Amino acid sequence: MRSFRADYHLHTPLCRHAIGTPGDYVQAAKKAGLTEIGFADHNPMPSYFDDWRMSIEELPLYLEMVQSAGSPDFPVRLGCECDFIPGNEHWIEELTGKAPWDYLIGSVHYIAPGWDVDNPKYLARFDEHSAEAVWDLYWKNYLRCVESDLFDFVAHPDLPKKFGHRPGGDLRRYYEPVIEALKRHGVAYEMNTAGLRKAAGEIYPAFQFVELARQAGVPMLINSDAHAPEEVGSGFDAARELAKEAGYTKVSCFKGRRRFEVDL
Repeated sequence: MRSFRADYHLHTPLCRHAIGTPGDYVQAAKKAGLTEIGFADHNPMPSYFDDWRMSIEELPLYLEMVQSAGSPDFPVRLGCECDFIPGNEHWIEELTGKAPWDYLIGSVHYIAPGWDVDNPKYLARFDEHSAEAVWDLYWKNYLRCVESDLFDFVAHPDLPKKFGHRPGGDLRRYYEPVIEALKRHGVAYEMNTAGLRKAAGEIYPAFQFVELARQAGVPMLINSDAHAPEEVGSGFDAARELAKEAGYTKVSCFKGRRRFEVDL
């Protein structure tokens, strides 16, 4: 019997920056030796917000696409990557009741109005603001995201390093408050391998975060954040070794917004 291997952070073309049908992702996942997958497109907003998420009118199509992709021998979970934007919590609460979600992912992209920190068109702003100022804004919002109790796990910690920008000094000043909150609120985090495919050149989050989280007993899972079928399961071997090096022996899985742990 194959060991459990899941990838719960996959996107569809409805997010405007991914390619491939859910069926294409299923076939790629099987080829990669995974045993189940889950989709997590960016949450719709009540009205137009930006150009990298589905519209609210497209939500029924998203649900149909995902729910029809699975089979009895290959589960496909229904998720949503929800942007945490302070003051917008009520919309996430409303969205929670719009579908039979298996999990909701909390993520932080916007660190200020109109500034999604991982968008390359705003890359010059890193020159206008020091990396430390950017990280200060990001981790402040990330902490609030965890403390909101809206999400089952949180996405790509330390995302602002995507383009290679990191502040100096001991980064535990950013990591430790969030790890303490994850533990306190019973929220898992993902080791997101997309960082290996970016200028950052390493998994989100850095090994120091993973090691501290393991010491605190915070659960985790490994995801690819795939935007194309060939990215499904990408970097998983490296992530598993990193997790084991940090002391993890279990990985989380989700169904009906309940978390289970299985052997890593």
